[in-house]
Amino acid sequence: MLTLSHLTKTYGTHRVLEDVSLDISAGERVALLGHNGAGKSTLMKLVLGLIHPDGGNIAVAGHAPGSPVARALTAYLPENAAFHPALTGGEQMRYYLRLRGQPVRQADELLAKVGLGEAASRRIGTYSKGMRQRVGLAQALIGGPQLMILDEPTSGLDPVSRREFYTLLDQLSVQGTAILLSSHALSELEARTDRMVILSQGRKVAQGTLAELRARAALPLSIHVTPAQGQARALRAAFPDAADSGRGLTLTCRPSGKLAALERIAAQRPLIADFDVQAATLDDLYAHISNSTDRKGAA
Repeated sequence: MLTLSHLTKTYGTHRVLEDVSLDISAGERVALLGHNGAGKSTLMKLVLGLIHPDGGNIAVAGHAPGSPVARALTAYLPENAAFHPALTGGEQMRYYLRLRGQPVRQADELLAKVGLGEAASRRIGTYSKGMRQRVGLAQALIGGPQLMILDEPTSGLDPVSRREFYTLLDQLSVQGTAILLSSHALSELEARTDRMVILSQGRKVAQGTLAELRARAALPLSIHVTPAQGQARALRAAFPDAADSGRGLTLTCRPSGKLAALERIAAQRPLIADFDVQAATLDDLYAHISNSTDRKGAA
């Protein structure tokens, strides 16, 4: 659905993107990660046809970005959606539907889909930031887009609204919509995207599933062991290499040593009430990959 081939973009003497290639298939959810200034917004503008690359190629279902076909297939939601405060949610949606040549009767259905059915007759000036973001998502759904470009789409949403938002994205993905989204809220992306792409200083430095990124980084696992009643001292003696948190012990091991660590724990079963295994989070992986890239760039 979306193909980027050796994409480059330069402003003056500053190269914002350098040799970035990426493919997104129909129904795939891809998270675009990177620090501020890494090139994420520039990449999205290129895909939307708002600016043009200095090198490389972009194709939206085989069509040039910004072309009539590509525009009809693509929807965009910016981080801060702005609407006229005097219009109601329903009036704003009917306006957008007319612009897109779609039946205005779809307004109520689209607002209901994003949880704003009961607020359709209220003026947008009375909406919270999260509600305005939902209006933005509703307009992005007009016409059943095949490619969605989402820049910090959950900005301003409360935890329940975020969960509902990602449930909607899951439904769109099942229907075949390709999704490219950027977010700094990494923890919420772990189970909600199929693949992550990490940009650093304009270059693609890593991509893959969460499992693939964990395998590449090989960061230690943390195992928290809770002692059984009255067994704290005995447990500390059994695991002298563990860190004591006051409420239990924390062991660390490489992913390849996980089974051996679990065997050690099983051997002390009478001393243990419970244990938890914590693998590297996406935040951990992003920090590790970014820091490794920075060190290589400085070398």
